[in-house]
Amino acid sequence: MSASRLYQITKTFLQYGLDEFVPDNKKPFLAKCARGSAFWLTNRHTEKSLGLRLRLALQTLGPVWIKFGQMLSTRRDLLPDDIARELAFLQDKVEPFPGDAAKMLIEQALGIDDVSELFDHFNTTPLASASIAQVHTATLKQDGQALDVVIKVIRPNIEAQILADLALMEQFARYLASWFSEGKRLRPVEVVKEYRKTLLDELDLMREAANALQLRRNFTKSEALYIPEVYSDYSRKNVLVMERIYGIPVSDTDALLEQGTNMKLLAERGVEVFFTQVFRDSFFHADMHPGNIFVSRENPHNPQYIGIDCGIVGTLNREDKRYLAENFIAFFNRDYRQVAQLHVDSGWVPHDTNVEEFEFAIRTVCEPIFNKPLAEISFGHVLVNLFNTARRFNMEVQPQLVLLQKTLLYVEGLGRQLYPQLDLWKTAKPFLENWVQEQVGPLAVIKKLYANLPFWAEKMPELPDLVYQNLKRPPASANMTTITPVKPILLGLLAMTGVMGSLLSYFQGANLLAGSFGLAGMVSFWVAWRKSSH
Repeated sequence: MSASRLYQITKTFLQYGLDEFVPDNKKPFLAKCARGSAFWLTNRHTEKSLGLRLRLALQTLGPVWIKFGQMLSTRRDLLPDDIARELAFLQDKVEPFPGDAAKMLIEQALGIDDVSELFDHFNTTPLASASIAQVHTATLKQDGQALDVVIKVIRPNIEAQILADLALMEQFARYLASWFSEGKRLRPVEVVKEYRKTLLDELDLMREAANALQLRRNFTKSEALYIPEVYSDYSRKNVLVMERIYGIPVSDTDALLEQGTNMKLLAERGVEVFFTQVFRDSFFHADMHPGNIFVSRENPHNPQYIGIDCGIVGTLNREDKRYLAENFIAFFNRDYRQVAQLHVDSGWVPHDTNVEEFEFAIRTVCEPIFNKPLAEISFGHVLVNLFNTARRFNMEVQPQLVLLQKTLLYVEGLGRQLYPQLDLWKTAKPFLENWVQEQVGPLAVIKKLYANLPFWAEKMPELPDLVYQNLKRPPASANMTTITPVKPILLGLLAMTGVMGSLLSYFQGANLLAGSFGLAGMVSFWVAWRKSSH
């Protein structure tokens, strides 16, 4: 299956003439010989532009390749305008499959004889068509109400094609890891494994429904982001029913300007939404290409994003989140020594790395981009330089952060498009500083104690027995002549009980009782400390 798919990919590339992307003088001799030997695979689309040929080739190859084109379409600083414009059509204008087939899939999934049992005005012409699914409009009949909805349907027989491409990618990844010196550092097998999970998760629309419900709950009453309502009772693994929205595509800057949208605030809120999802919620929309982002038509002077297609989300654990925040802050403060040290401490570069040399290399790449608006910065070029720097210092790729890196590129691409003068550093830095303060400040300590209260409340009755048993235990060595005094231990237990009781009382609204417990705990702690020091 992989060999036949490899041939199909090669055939598609050559028949669309994509080998023209590499100038003849840059092609290795063996590559020229291989191209000449495939004489029957000629360019059959010579009359079309190179950008159109690229789009059609990616579209022909299916969802894995279409998504690659979607990501490229946001990088107008790296591509010629004509190619970027063509690739933008991959965001929601992929060739649709027949509407009657979609109607049949919906009926089978919902167990009905005809869509008219649940929906009025079902439109067989899709509203939008993307790499994995397409969307149809309808009116949902629910509790005597007529609700405007969209119905998302997974393309038929798409899973087999995706699995074939993923198998081929996994094979390439294993070869790369085994044959090339860079294989260990780049960790291609782990990266493809992560991508496989992400792509297959996107085929389950019930998972997408759950993601949308979570994001909607995270941004309830938010002025920055709105997530449409999902009707879970009418959703299945291959069918999703959700509220229809009437926003302006974020890529339609002319329409946004025409209605008087505050573009600066809109761009700043894009940064705010990204960092809020990552650092506050640890749950972020990881497919934020322009085809999935709209802007509300209401209140253009106070613009609000509308996010759809929540099939791909990312999460971060506490360690990664803390590490990233500290890196961002050190980076914004131009503390390259701290950035280098954090990389060493985290194990992302070998512990024997020369920190001074690593610091200098990072400064060389990053310093030129500060105090510049997005219009004058190419993160694509910066990332290439950082990649080369990382390779010099044997930095390993972190697969769990691949989605985050891709999302950051999307956000930067949107910011560049909406408001090129946006100061990304000035916008993001206060948010990250506040987040770190919340994680390490006094309030964070109280929150962590409160989160562990159920555990301590369960264990507190056992503590006196444990202390008594330990005091009765004979010394482990005959040479031991001293035993820890009993009173400081008991007083320490009283101090702990006072703290726990104070927290429980405070969160139950009993402020006076909380103060009494807290005072008793502090006194017990002070007395225990005095007795143990004598």
